[in-house]
Amino acid sequence: MELKIYNSLSGEKEIFRPIHENNVGMYVCGPTVYSNVHLGNVRTFMSFDFIYRSLVHLGYKVRYVRNITDAGHLTDDGDVDNDRFVKQSRLEKLEPMEIVQKYTVDFHKVLDTFNLLPPTIEPTATGHILEQIELTQKLIEKGFAYESNGSVYFDVLEYNSRGLNYGELSRRNIEELFANTRDLDGQNEKKNPQDFALWKAASPAHIMRWNSPWGEGFPGWHLECTAMSTKYLGEKFDIHGGGMDLKFPHHECEVAQGKACNGTEPVNYWLHANMLTMNGQRMSKSTGNYILPMELVAGNNDFFEKPFHPAIVRFNFLQAHYRSVLDISNEAMVASEKGFQRLMEAMKLLSGFGFLTSDSSTFDISAWKEKCYTALTDDFNSPILISHLFEAVNFIFKLKDGKETVTEAELKELQHIMSGFVYEVLGLQNIEENNNEKLDQTLQVLIELRNQARKSKNFDLSDQIRDRLLAEGIELKDGREGTTYSLS
Repeated sequence: MELKIYNSLSGEKEIFRPIHENNVGMYVCGPTVYSNVHLGNVRTFMSFDFIYRSLVHLGYKVRYVRNITDAGHLTDDGDVDNDRFVKQSRLEKLEPMEIVQKYTVDFHKVLDTFNLLPPTIEPTATGHILEQIELTQKLIEKGFAYESNGSVYFDVLEYNSRGLNYGELSRRNIEELFANTRDLDGQNEKKNPQDFALWKAASPAHIMRWNSPWGEGFPGWHLECTAMSTKYLGEKFDIHGGGMDLKFPHHECEVAQGKACNGTEPVNYWLHANMLTMNGQRMSKSTGNYILPMELVAGNNDFFEKPFHPAIVRFNFLQAHYRSVLDISNEAMVASEKGFQRLMEAMKLLSGFGFLTSDSSTFDISAWKEKCYTALTDDFNSPILISHLFEAVNFIFKLKDGKETVTEAELKELQHIMSGFVYEVLGLQNIEENNNEKLDQTLQVLIELRNQARKSKNFDLSDQIRDRLLAEGIELKDGREGTTYSLS
């Protein structure tokens, strides 16, 4: 079957034709590691994990590059004091690279919890400063960039004057962009309001800084992805992915940088994952409608009635197409838990081969398999794929009850196909309850109760919980990142 992918650049589904036969180069914008990865990020990275798994399952050899943004991050090219790393560094009283390390570890831990495969290459922005400087110099030499007070900006009007189209990915025209430009610090350095920073001069107080031909500074937000994607995938590669919120300005700027520098479209297929909402509203710290991934898993929140295993959360997320808005709620998660349990019970039955086989089958395995692959190759349609898998689940339970028949060969084929889709493509895992997991869950509840007691200044109760656990050989340790425990 031909794989069809929705290309944000054309606004249509297109037949996927890789540049090099059976090989795929895919770049996905990774996290900016200045804070804990939030649930919306997890949804985006899980979407591309599913796409990565699907491509591998379909027989492609995939080079999957996902970066770590650990350098100066200015989303508006304004005051350098708005740099997210600098602000978080001051807030937590840590060096910027301590912030980077802390939240990079958190990012990997969270994604591992939800069974995301690691990329084949995970470059960092700070590890590619030289490449970003060289790319900036090349853009200056070609007349697409200019230096101003130690900063370097991409010249958007110059780009458009050469018959190119800044705004082609997000479908915005230059007049609209200029009309909507905000008055920001640093705009007086630019020729045009929509020019964006390739390199930003560092103020005396700015900690993260590198030497460059234009003085000490740090790279622009958009430049790093162009530098790293082209280094590991070439001047033109197959797939570039990220969240819908990155389409403009980040990905738009990447398109412009790539075309200006190399004279060609940098990417053949642009893929964008949609946003995550909760209880019908956008998640936001300011409104309180907000939850971290591990709070959902541990049950430490006011939105869900109990903890939900990461495999159930993953199953819930994949029940929505990656291009659709996904809304999570307690009711939706409970329903997903029931569906997940039924699916895994069927997989357990299927692996046991405890069915009576027959000379004929009442289930057309070939037609069902074709439907599954049709869903998978139709822009990675996970919800339709899952619905087809549940057709097989219903058949498996009817086999168990003796209401359907199957041949031995088709039973083995069904087991092979279901295992491939459930474990390899969807990336789901069996939930094995054991005493260690139950102990951890119980202790997390006690730690949360103790934290609440401390917040309400009930130190007698707080100390009592700590001392009673210590008497049982469980020592609580309060640290900068929260409370942990050790068993003696």
